[in-house]
Amino acid sequence: MHVQLNTNLLRAVAMLTTLTLASCNTLTTNEYEATALTSYTWQVKYADDLTNEKIPRFETFATTSLLNRNGLKPEGAVTGPDDKGLWWSALPPRPSVDDIEQRKKSQEAGSPELLKSVKYELKYRVGEEQRILPTNYQVYRQVVKAYPSRAPLQLTLGLDNNSVEKAEPVGR
Repeated sequence: MHVQLNTNLLRAVAMLTTLTLASCNTLTTNEYEATALTSYTWQVKYADDLTNEKIPRFETFATTSLLNRNGLKPEGAVTGPDDKGLWWSALPPRPSVDDIEQRKKSQEAGSPELLKSVKYELKYRVGEEQRILPTNYQVYRQVVKAYPSRAPLQLTLGLDNNSVEKAEPVGR
C-alpha cells in the first residue's frame, strides 16, 4: 500500500510538471518595453475592535501613481531612483480627521497608513503580434539593462502564456 501511494504521488508530480512545462513557451524579441507603475495610497482600517477584528473594513483615500518606462526617469518623478531603480511621484494628501470620520459609521477608525505598490508589465512584439503581459521585478530589471542596446531577449512565458516569468539576453 505504501509503495503504491508513493508511485501514484510520483506519477501525479510528473504529470503536473509535464503540464506546467507544456503550457509555458519561450520566444525571442528585440522589440520590448518594460513598465513599472509605482503607487502611493492612503488607507484606513475600520472595525468594531481594531485589535481583535477578524475581518476589518479598509477604506482607500488618495492615491498617486507614476509610470516608469525602461528604467528612465519619468516626468513628474519626485523621488528616486530607489534601491530597486524605481522612481516615485509626490505623496498624495493625507486624509484629514474629518475625511476619516465621514466614513467611520459606528466603527472605530485606525490611523492612516501609506501603502506603496508596484505593478510590472512587459510589452513586446514578435512578428505582427504585440502583447502586454504582467511580469515581475526580475524581468523588469533585465529589460532595463538590455533596453539601451535593444539586445534580443528570450522571454519565458508563464502558465497559459498569460505572464512573462523570465527574460534573458540571447546567447547566454
